[in-house]
Amino acid sequence: MIYPGLVSITFRQLKTHEIIELVKRSGLAAIEWGGDIHVPHGDIQTAERVAKETKQAGLRVAAYGSYYKLGVSEPDLKFEDVLNSAVALNAPTVRVWAGDKASKSVSEHEREKIAEDAKRCAKMALKAGVTLTLEYHGNTLTDSTVSAQQLMAEIGHSSVCFGWQPPNLRPIDECEDGLRRVMPWLNTIHVFHWADNGQGKIDRRPLSEGAECWIQYLKLASCTARDHAALIEFVRGDSTEQFLEDAEVLKSLIRECCNMY
Repeated sequence: MIYPGLVSITFRQLKTHEIIELVKRSGLAAIEWGGDIHVPHGDIQTAERVAKETKQAGLRVAAYGSYYKLGVSEPDLKFEDVLNSAVALNAPTVRVWAGDKASKSVSEHEREKIAEDAKRCAKMALKAGVTLTLEYHGNTLTDSTVSAQQLMAEIGHSSVCFGWQPPNLRPIDECEDGLRRVMPWLNTIHVFHWADNGQGKIDRRPLSEGAECWIQYLKLASCTARDHAALIEFVRGDSTEQFLEDAEVLKSLIRECCNMY
């Protein structure tokens, strides 16, 4: 099934209890907790507290959104600390980044280093009962479908998956094709709608304006026969009211494609 939630870094200005109350009010089911502010990397006490409060609110932890960059972060940020936080949070998966450069700019040696670190982290995560989710993002090795597929072949580990999101300002058919190609590794989905403002910049828009796109993406995701968290990330004006509106849209889209919520 597909279940809806929120990426906590959407509201970095809010405290963890405020985010929990907001998600509960919205009728969504889950939270991906960020590792930069809300559940800092290596802060086990905070992770355990947030895990308890999330569960008591009747919500699930969808993921631990870390800022660990494969092949780059060590030794300043140790994956062991990230993983320990994820385990304390009761997160089923930990999000990491596939390096910090665009795929076209990465040397063969750098690519090998990223893949090797992914294998190491995946092995550690598997022992802890956690999967590894690669952020599908620009300026990483997942910035194109071709590079993302190649990276999965290079890693070759069954517990590594993708947290997919549509590339900015790309045609819907291109986004659909990209999603279809990475569906074997699909885990979480980050949900937002951005549009060109006509002045060379991107504006955050209400999710309702992207409903036509998102119903197609969610229908595709529902075909995997696996569970996926569809998580709202970034809302217009960083507004909690806009989030509540977007949450209603997301639940409606999930009802339409999965007969849920």
